Amino acid sequence: MEPRRRERKFIAVAGAAALVAVGLNIAFSAVAAHRRRKRQELPGFTAQLNLSAAEIKRLADRIIAKAKETYDSVAAVPLDKVSFANVVAPLAELDALQFPLVQACVLPRMVSTSEDVRKASAEAEKRLDSHFVLCRQREDVYRVIKAFAVKGERIGPEATRFLQCLVKEFERNGVKLSPSKRKEMEKLKCHIDELNLNYLQNLNDFTKFLLLNEDELAGMPFEFLKDLEKAEGKLKVPLTSYHVTPILEHCKVGSTRKQIAVAYGQKGGKDNLGILENLVQLRHKFARLLGYANYADFAIEPRMPRTSRKVLEFLEEISEQLSDVANRELSILKDLKMKEEGNAQVGMEDLLYYIKRAEEFKVDLDIGEIKQYFPVSLVISGMLKMFQDLFALRFDESKDAEVWHDTVRVFSVWDASSSDLLGYFFLDIFAREGKYAHTCVVTLQNGCLCSDGTRKVPAAVLLSQCPKEFDGNSALLRFPEVVRLFHEFSHVVHHISNRATFSRFSALRLEGDFAEIPSLLLENWCYESISLKMMSGFHQDITKSITSEACQSLKRRRDLFAGLKMKQEILLCLVDQIIHSSENVDIDDLIKELHPKVMLGIPLLEGTSPASCFPRIAIGYDAVCYSYIWSEVFAADLFVSKFKDDLLNQHAGLRFRNKVLAPGGSKDSLEIITDYLGREPSLQPFIRSRTRNSL
Repeated sequence: MEPRRRERKFIAVAGAAALVAVGLNIAFSAVAAHRRRKRQELPGFTAQLNLSAAEIKRLADRIIAKAKETYDSVAAVPLDKVSFANVVAPLAELDALQFPLVQACVLPRMVSTSEDVRKASAEAEKRLDSHFVLCRQREDVYRVIKAFAVKGERIGPEATRFLQCLVKEFERNGVKLSPSKRKEMEKLKCHIDELNLNYLQNLNDFTKFLLLNEDELAGMPFEFLKDLEKAEGKLKVPLTSYHVTPILEHCKVGSTRKQIAVAYGQKGGKDNLGILENLVQLRHKFARLLGYANYADFAIEPRMPRTSRKVLEFLEEISEQLSDVANRELSILKDLKMKEEGNAQVGMEDLLYYIKRAEEFKVDLDIGEIKQYFPVSLVISGMLKMFQDLFALRFDESKDAEVWHDTVRVFSVWDASSSDLLGYFFLDIFAREGKYAHTCVVTLQNGCLCSDGTRKVPAAVLLSQCPKEFDGNSALLRFPEVVRLFHEFSHVVHHISNRATFSRFSALRLEGDFAEIPSLLLENWCYESISLKMMSGFHQDITKSITSEACQSLKRRRDLFAGLKMKQEILLCLVDQIIHSSENVDIDDLIKELHPKVMLGIPLLEGTSPASCFPRIAIGYDAVCYSYIWSEVFAADLFVSKFKDDLLNQHAGLRFRNKVLAPGGSKDSLEIITDYLGREPSLQPFIRSRTRNSL
């Protein structure tokens, strides 16, 4: 049997054992009955919606029981009898079957109107996460998987990659360690988790404020000042980002900006610096247990650069390439400060203020007026049309499909040429009480190939908090909200374009650096006239789209002072990478040394330590803070090379969909992009695109 045919034969139907969807609660039984009578079935979609708290708990129990049963079955295979059919196929089947069930437990935490359901969902998510970690630590299962890997049976490229991922996941979870070393690893993980929470808690508990008079806040808008409380005859300024950022942008008094910047820069203080130093040492110890030289190499191994050395080289190169333009930008700010304050010495507290002043001179743009051109309904309809046109897709709304709230819309996605069903997406974009507060994408079902040769189609939810209509008028979006919606919907299209065989390689279960590249690429359409006009229209007369001049101003505003802005990001990424790739680094000394080098002589604000109030280093992005810049560089190369000269070229869009989006995680990410470009990715398009309009 050919390897690819063998691969197809043993991938089980993800929905074969899907549980029956349940009705709504008794309080809405009449409505639920009506909805069930007219509910439109979604072929190939098996994820369950509208589970009660009790049903979520029972489903989580079944998921755990089924996983244990499958892992026990694989563990029982004699090592001399291992085969694809009794080792790899059952685990692939389990993943395909259980993913939509897991998501049925997890989604309600983010969307349900019931507090009891949200609580049950959060509890189920914790239980399931813990269970799946334990599964990947089972030495008996690992022995069987490893025996099959060593056997070297020909199983096809994607199945081979799936097998390699399985082996690596088990090994990264410590399955090769002795019992005593594994116990030590678990203690380290618990200690790390505790310190992570302590770091964040210190930031959350920071409630300091400054008392300032109106003269010290000269330049601040009246609306800002009137909202401040008064104490001791002065205005009370809380040291939160909500208050600090406007002051650093608008306050004309340099001494006030510095006072605010220093006080805010002490957030977390020596306590958090000590916590971070302990965290770094524990992470290094954790990585060494698993056989890595340092924590950065452990964290980066499954990502595109593979090694910490590669990341450091990347950050240093991009910093050097941006130095010329950043120096020119800094000269402009020095001139502005000399004219306004009679002093050309620019400090960190001055950057936001003088960048804002330069924008006023160089960009003719009224942000309040721009908002008038982005009614929610028009943005959504224009966005959907653009994605359909560019990627040769057709979106059909399913009016009577089951949903969890009456404001949710459901669309089926079809290939415009073949009329093949590709997947579904749900738009849950309006604000309501209890709903997740940010814009994001949640996957409901992964695409995968079934044993009978048919495909289980992917499905995803776009969540947001857009304002609702008022008096029949569509609410308006700020431009950054438009960009965010567009970015996240790009993830939806990425997910639905997936054509991988295994559920494990669904389009959003990717190497972290690769997952953001398509969305960052497509953000460029938000700054080009031809596409931006498709998503805009004056709210009182939607036939009047945004002007070409306004589009150019938005793009220019994005790129202004890009060198200096990126330098600040690079500084923090370098700190993150160095402390996680080297032993016994004094973090304060490191920042004091790096700051003037990276920031072109601008000194660190005395008494502050960025590492004490930079939560990404502490939790979530430890050793991988570089990732967003890395993704931006790749996205810029793709845009300039393939799309810039013809934004709505469907041939280019379809090729991108098939070559870059469709493989998901079934191939190496760098290989996918290199094959698509026909060469190694380059840094230069990013440098040129960010510096051409930076001044």
